[in-house]
Amino acid sequence: MRAGVVTAATTVMLLLSSPAFANTRDDGDDPGSGLSVIQTLGLFVAIPLVLFGIIAGLVMATDKTRKQG
Repeated sequence: MRAGVVTAATTVMLLLSSPAFANTRDDGDDPGSGLSVIQTLGLFVAIPLVLFGIIAGLVMATDKTRKQG
């Protein structure tokens, strides 16, 4: 019963707060231009992969030097 009341109350609150989902512009909004597909892939795929490779390489390099000594 309590779970049903909480679910219903949450649904009603979400429906009432639909303007809060940024459907309308504010007075101070000044959005920039969108990203191209290449920029998006570079920002969210390439850069994290490169950083992961650098960090993994540094960890492996420091681990190998300790095992040899």
